[in-house]
Parts: sequence; structure tokens; C-alpha cells
Amino acid sequence: MRVTQSMISTSTLRHLNTSMSQLKLYQDQLSTGKKITRPSQDPVVAMNGMRYRTQLVEVQQFKRNLGEAYNWMDSADSALNDTTSALQRIRELTVQASNDTYEEGQRENIAEEVRQLKEHLESLANTKSNNKYIFNGTNTTNKPVDLENDTFSTNTHDVELELLKGVKVPVNVSPQNVFSQQMFNDIQQLENMLMNEDTTAEELSAMLDTVDGHINNTINERAALGARVNRVEMMDQRLQDQEVLATRIMSDNEDADLAEVITQLLTQENVHRAALSSSSRIIQPSLLDFLR
Repeated sequence: MRVTQSMISTSTLRHLNTSMSQLKLYQDQLSTGKKITRPSQDPVVAMNGMRYRTQLVEVQQFKRNLGEAYNWMDSADSALNDTTSALQRIRELTVQASNDTYEEGQRENIAEEVRQLKEHLESLANTKSNNKYIFNGTNTTNKPVDLENDTFSTNTHDVELELLKGVKVPVNVSPQNVFSQQMFNDIQQLENMLMNEDTTAEELSAMLDTVDGHINNTINERAALGARVNRVEMMDQRLQDQEVLATRIMSDNEDADLAEVITQLLTQENVHRAALSSSSRIIQPSLLDFLR
């Protein structure tokens, strides 16, 4: 086969373009720190990168959900703690009022403090987190307790957040177990008894069991909430581990080894210079060169 000048030129240019493309690849890797800049350069790396990135995005979304869960549960725990304190104070006042040495005016003062504590419990029942009522189930836009209008929460649906893929955890406290209509009715009854001078010490003492029942309900609900908080904390640790793992895998898949890239870039520069030098010798002089 006859090798023409045109064939030599075409072949030389093709090899030079290939060398130039390889040089550009290493320069891109060095400037971006990534193995590829286009999916066509390595479809396997590109597809794995999309999968790992999706996994990392999911983990980050679950971590945002965890933040919401912590806010909700911490607010509920704080409110339940204050509720327990208020109920224990009502119990102390009931014990004091059941003492026969207390006069009518003194019982009225105790009744006034009980009334203030009742209103305080109403405000605790209407606690908000992120502008949402946390003691009204999924009905987070309306007050769960309104003593003026004698309305109480009837919503029994749990507020659930997805904290792991396919795993939802209820983060709310059932209002019927703590801020029930019965609790406020009992406190109102106690207030009325204190205002009535005919109420005996024995009748007031009998209210202690009722108050103790509401205190136990609050403590039990707080214990159940604490168990869920422990579970959420374990899920939080698992998500942290998954985030570290997903980030490392994604980095191993996408990130270029800069030391290796620099070495390959320097080598390719030498190869390209050698190719340019040899090409200038291989391509024969044209007629125009002889006419100069």
C-alpha cells in the first residue's frame, strides 16, 4: 500500500489530538478534583455517583427531620416537667387547705393560687414549637385547650416524622393523657371547694388521690416520651454513621487522586512535547518549503 503525505499528516494530527485530549483530561481533574466532568467520560462512575449522592441527600433530609423531632420532643418534655411541678404545687395547697386551722379568708387565698395554676396549666397545654401546637395531635393550628369556651382536644392522631427510610416515629404527646377535660374539671372542683366555707377537711383530703392520679398520668406520659427520645438519639447516631460512610464512598467514587493526577499530567506533557517534536520531523517538507 502506498503511503501518501496526506495519510501521514492525517495520522499525525489524529495522534496529536488524542494526546491533547488526554492532557486536557488531566488538567480538568487537577482543577476540579474530580475523576470526570461529564458522564460520557465514565458512565459507571457517573451512575454510581448519582446513586451515592441520592443516598447522602436522603440522610441529610432525615437529619433535618431529626432536628424537628428534637425541637418537638424537647418542648413537650419541658412542658410536661412544668405541668408536673404545677400539679405538685396544687397538691401541696390541697394538703395545706385540709388543715382545720385554716380560716375562710386563707382558703380563699389558696383558691386564688389554684386558679392561677389552672390558667398556667392551660398555657402549658397550648405550648407551641415552630408555631405549631404540640399537644393537639395533627391539628397543630388550633389550641388544644380553651377554658373560656370550655373546649378540649379530641385529636388522637399521632404526629409522625420519618427519621430513617421507611421508619416513622411519633413525636407528640397525647393531650387526652395529660391535659384532659377531666383534669381541668377536677382542678375547678377543688377551687370551688376551697371557696365554699362548708367544705370539710376530709372532703379536701379526698381530693389528694384525684390530684395524685393526674400527677401520675403526667409522669407516665413523660416517661413514654423519654423512651422515644432515647430511640431517636440512637437513630441520630446511626444517621451520623451513614452520612460519614456515604460521604466517604462518594468521595472514593468521584474524587481524583491529586498526587496521581499531577504525576500523570507531567508525564503526558512530556509525551505531548515528544509527539510534537517527532511530528515535525515525520511530516515531509512541502513544495512551498523548497520554493522559499
